[in-house]
Amino acid sequence: MDTKHWNLTNTDKTYSKQAMQEAAELLKNGYTVAFPTETVYGLGADATNEAAVAGIFQAKGRPQDNPLIAHVANKQQLIQLVMELSPYVENLIDAFTPGPLTFVLPSNGTCARNVTAGLSTIAVRIPDHPVAQQLLTNCAIPIAAPSANISGKPSPTVAGHVWNDLNGRIAGILDGGPTGVGLESTVIDCTQEIPVILRPGGVTKEQLEEVVGTVMMDPALADQKEQPKSPGMKYTHYSPEVPLWLVDGSAQGIQEMINQEQKRGLRIGILASVKTARVLKADEIIPLGETMREIAANLYEALRTFKQGEVDIIICEAFPEEGIGQAVMNRLKKAASTHLTL
Repeated sequence: MDTKHWNLTNTDKTYSKQAMQEAAELLKNGYTVAFPTETVYGLGADATNEAAVAGIFQAKGRPQDNPLIAHVANKQQLIQLVMELSPYVENLIDAFTPGPLTFVLPSNGTCARNVTAGLSTIAVRIPDHPVAQQLLTNCAIPIAAPSANISGKPSPTVAGHVWNDLNGRIAGILDGGPTGVGLESTVIDCTQEIPVILRPGGVTKEQLEEVVGTVMMDPALADQKEQPKSPGMKYTHYSPEVPLWLVDGSAQGIQEMINQEQKRGLRIGILASVKTARVLKADEIIPLGETMREIAANLYEALRTFKQGEVDIIICEAFPEEGIGQAVMNRLKKAASTHLTL
């Protein structure tokens, strides 16, 4: 399959409008198209068309018992996919959408069964990105869209990542430049009286609690036996090309580990905050940022930077599990082959 690439970053309005129309027509005709959101790039297909959605799983190599998120342009389109909204859901929608928050709600059956993985619930969100918003408006249908990468690899935060993974496998890529948040959306189960976070992401537990009071964290986040109600709860995710060691310890302790592994002849890559990176010495060092928001935004790009043949091990500093740090550590724990405490 020839994959079209529409560059929306340095083009005129006429070209952009035509590109958006072409992408929308492909989606409405059952093809898969990648597009930017404020979190990561998504791989979209008509969420009401089971055959079209099957194209997502085929392109990604993704297990079909993993549900997908349906993306819509606004609250009215969201309501058309669900049975009901509890009062606190209305408050969350008003406070955080469009934005990086996905709601798990009782499905009314509008979306195809392979979107919901046969569950009675649907995961749905309203993305906050101008390209995504325009595409969804043009389509006027819900678009199922997991991250636009080969299943198991780090999620894509620029169109080049999508091209490297999926060129020849999908119909097109809308290139809207780098994404913003850099981590996938927070997924919150809104089927009970108290909302439960199924996947931490761009909206933090603290932010949610400011709006609705008590919010629970799902204790089954790490339980691989349960059928997932949310994307990102099952299987290995976000893995770089070389082994990743997640290390909880001081900069001095991390340096001693680097020295020890180098003595064994291994080349060491480092992922760390700017503060920690300044005092470490290794074969390759990537400072992720000074704040947790910066670290979140840069994480997937950094994981994709290290290549086989250039380093043998990536050592990544562990971060405080507070605010968006909870989402960062959730992804790192899934990506890591080893988790060490010094």
